[in-house]
Amino acid sequence: MAKTTKTNNEEPLEKQLWKTADKLRKNIDAAEYKHVVLGLIFLKYISDSFEELYARLKEDMANGADPEDKDEYKAENVFFVPMDARWTYLQSKAKQTGIGKIVDEAMDAIETENASLKGVLPKVFARQNLDPTSLGELIDLVSNIALGDAKARSADVLGHVFEYFLGEFALAEGKQGGQFYTPRSIVELLVKMLEPYKGRVFDPCCGSGGMFVQSEKLVLEHQGGVNDISIYGQESNQTTWRLCKMNLAIRGIDSSQVKWNNEGSFLNDAHKDLKADYIIANPPFNVSDWGGDLMRTDGRWQYGTPPSGNANFAWMQHFIYHLAPTGQAGIVLAKGALTSKSSGEGEIRKALIEAGLIDCIVNLPAKLFLNTQIPAGLWFLRRDHKNGNFRDRSNEILFIDARNLGHLINRRTRELSQEDIALISGTYHNWRNQDGNYEDVAGFCASAPIEKVRELDYVVTPGRYVGLPDDEDDFDFKERFTKLKAEFEEQLKEEIELNNAIVENLKKINLE
Repeated sequence: MAKTTKTNNEEPLEKQLWKTADKLRKNIDAAEYKHVVLGLIFLKYISDSFEELYARLKEDMANGADPEDKDEYKAENVFFVPMDARWTYLQSKAKQTGIGKIVDEAMDAIETENASLKGVLPKVFARQNLDPTSLGELIDLVSNIALGDAKARSADVLGHVFEYFLGEFALAEGKQGGQFYTPRSIVELLVKMLEPYKGRVFDPCCGSGGMFVQSEKLVLEHQGGVNDISIYGQESNQTTWRLCKMNLAIRGIDSSQVKWNNEGSFLNDAHKDLKADYIIANPPFNVSDWGGDLMRTDGRWQYGTPPSGNANFAWMQHFIYHLAPTGQAGIVLAKGALTSKSSGEGEIRKALIEAGLIDCIVNLPAKLFLNTQIPAGLWFLRRDHKNGNFRDRSNEILFIDARNLGHLINRRTRELSQEDIALISGTYHNWRNQDGNYEDVAGFCASAPIEKVRELDYVVTPGRYVGLPDDEDDFDFKERFTKLKAEFEEQLKEEIELNNAIVENLKKINLE
């Protein structure tokens, strides 16, 4: 990961850039503005990479190198950038009133020269609500990112800024932002627990590609190469798919197997024959219109036909269908999947448990997700009880109750700290590793035999297994009541503010 550059007042570079970019947004909605800013960052990245190789080829012309030969760039896995699309050219035109049209034409030209980017880049820069002066200032702002750095360093810094901006735009969009972005701390936890160092990594609802980027980071941190993992993905939202393709390209990750179709993974599985070593995914919660009525006899439903009104156990079985014999999966599901017995879901959960597919369940804190207040948990699945190098976990499930972890980053959103991630992932590793020193911790984690799960009627809520913390023997009712009252009052205040905002917006609409 890029080291964060700081100023004298210790404010990271990416935060400075975000504040400036956000000021230039003016009357543009964040959902629209993100394509402007992220498109420019991506354009700067591919231009920096091109210019660095261009300079080397120019110096080597005496030996037959041709800096204008597209094949030279293809051989080095660098995008070819035509003259009128190079960043230096765009920067020279930044103060012109027609700069929006110039940037749109640059995006078209790059797509024409690079087949893998066809239909990916945004052409939104000539729209009337984007002030040319603000666009020019944005170009100047992006010009200062990784200025003068070599390709490797430039890509690292630009990739870090791109990822940071994705998160900030998701926060700015709120509920809508959650549709393309899984909060970073959750992605990091999933990846740290699974440790996908080598093999095929699959996400059939990949959003903007955060699972893939974090997997690549983990591989590099452990002295592996980016080619040690191969990426397979699918996304039904074309706009989000475009963000994903750019996010991966800026990291140098091959995205040729990241597919888009608007039918989605259930109705049009883009990787029908794939058996993945790792599946890491955050599917949308409790989806009711997933096409279940059209697929009652689908071959993926090996453990029971999922209800047509809720896709949670359809996703679960879709993931299992795509697991290799020694494959592992880490997925996010709505908390209701831990206990639900409606429409046959309880029977499916029972079948998964009896088949020995469930490895670990983690109960997550509230307020982690941007697009929903529905509580969630993590499910870790495996086909092989040893998965190669781990101890035999037959007839055991690890339960972790992490509801009390995390910290608020604003009134509505919580995130897990690095210490929280290390605690949860370390507990899992100690439990599954042959040389681990795992012990149950009251109120936090418990390794339960399948017999215990049967006794509790196949309900897998971690709190039922881990019990209460030892220190709750001295439970202070008054202190707990005061805390709950404060939380309730804060929630009520937020709801009143939201209702007032809705009323004001309705008044404005009526006045117009």
